[in-house]
Amino acid sequence: MSDASEELAKRSVRGVGGEPFRRLLTTWTATSVADGVRATALPLYTAVSTRDPLSVSAVAVAEVLPWLLVALPAGALVDRFPRRPTLVAAHSFRALLTLLLVWFVHTGQAGMFVLLGCAFLLSGAETFADSATQSLLVSAAGERDLERANGRFVGAETVGVEIAGPLAAAGLFAWRPSLCFALTALAFGFAALWIPRVSAEVEPVRSGGGRSIAGEIRQGTAFVLRSPGLRAVVGTVGAVTLLTGAVNTIAMLFALESLGLAPATVPVLFVCAAAGTLLASRVTPWLSARFGGANVMIAALFVLAGGMATLELVRIPVAAWSSYFVMGFGAGTWNVLSSANRQRLTPESMMGRVTSAYRVFAWGLMPLGAGVAGPLAEVTSPATVISVSAALVAVVAVLCAPLLRRLATAARE
Repeated sequence: MSDASEELAKRSVRGVGGEPFRRLLTTWTATSVADGVRATALPLYTAVSTRDPLSVSAVAVAEVLPWLLVALPAGALVDRFPRRPTLVAAHSFRALLTLLLVWFVHTGQAGMFVLLGCAFLLSGAETFADSATQSLLVSAAGERDLERANGRFVGAETVGVEIAGPLAAAGLFAWRPSLCFALTALAFGFAALWIPRVSAEVEPVRSGGGRSIAGEIRQGTAFVLRSPGLRAVVGTVGAVTLLTGAVNTIAMLFALESLGLAPATVPVLFVCAAAGTLLASRVTPWLSARFGGANVMIAALFVLAGGMATLELVRIPVAAWSSYFVMGFGAGTWNVLSSANRQRLTPESMMGRVTSAYRVFAWGLMPLGAGVAGPLAEVTSPATVISVSAALVAVVAVLCAPLLRRLATAARE
């Protein structure tokens, strides 16, 4: 075989060892770091520049709102158009918008209108990029390698969003806040230039586009609701997200008041969770092959519940850090396997819509959990919120176990 033929074959290989997947993973890693910097720097800049809790809250809402308002139509549009050009457009838009934010911040003209608009539009573009990337992941990895592929993606996202991005933002913000957004724009710009290098041979099937956008959204939603396997995944994700959102909201107060942690050490809890997720992203494919995907998914929920319970029962700092590591491991294991099974059960032509519906449930219920946690902690205590959440996650695991076993069986067929 000639060198040219070998290079062509390498570019068309599917799986985590293939060039299309590696290039897609490179893009995902770059944008994950960019999202991590932005998620840290934008609220921090709002807090520093306004000193107003309402302004900080408004920007936080603006960042979440697109996942409730834009995600579903974005998924329908992604299914209509080629994914690679969609990603180029989304990443280019985010790069240009962030460059504009750099100028506003550098000149001191980044008022609330600018901050709210950038927060909403950047997250809105992310809904398109996320759906398109998930579709390309399935095509580039191939069905047999989905667990390993999702493990690599979860690992890259964890490092970028929860570790590298926040650390870079902290260092650059102390020097000059505008540099945080300059780095974000650079990463998005790189992604826009790099994604065309992903082989066109892995471009997924597109939907026919005969229906209206509203009709395609209804079709995607109906597909999720009518599929027992997808209902099991989405229902479990919704319940667990609501409960973990409640725990994460109250965890800082619990750490300060009940564990006696110094304020500067509280972020270590979230670093421990990220470390647990990172480990899960590497070992979950092996665990699934060794013990069966359904068994590992069910065990992951019990591990998550156990981590929450330990946080409340063993009130010493070392136990708290260990609890967060365990929670991160359980959540990461669940994310890898639930994503792989969801992808197997979804036709390629509907991947964007189903992914978006999944994200709405996965992230849309988080604010509800946060909203319930505060009043419940006020009436009872932060410890009660944590213990009740742990018990309910265990109940969800028991109730969903039969459905998850059927899901794993259906995904293999």
